[in-house]
Amino acid sequence: QVQLVESGGGLVQAGGSLRLSCAASGSIFFRINAMGWYRQAPGKQRDLVAQITRGGITNYVDSVKGRFTISRDNAKNTVYLQMNSLKPEDTAVYYCNAATDSGAPIFRSWGQGTQVTVSS
Repeated sequence: QVQLVESGGGLVQAGGSLRLSCAASGSIFFRINAMGWYRQAPGKQRDLVAQITRGGITNYVDSVKGRFTISRDNAKNTVYLQMNSLKPEDTAVYYCNAATDSGAPIFRSWGQGTQVTVSS
């Protein structure tokens, strides 16, 4: 079983930056190809923001392209999300999960997430 622990969220003004981390533990992590960052705003569904394969191929939703950068450290079983030029509409709880090639989450169990709040 894989456990996912997100951290790095906080309150930031519009235009600011945050770096999120997702630490994964568990014996099957080495079998995971793609990892993804997802977010859920109040009253909305949880959606994929960015994903990265084990080989470093990345994919982003249009709304964050050019502002967010996903990366991973396979040796540390950790995935990062560097968020720059933050906007109020980026406010959400951010989660990580293993992802299919199409970006769908794999694990049914989610971590606690990390809250990102962007003030205008």
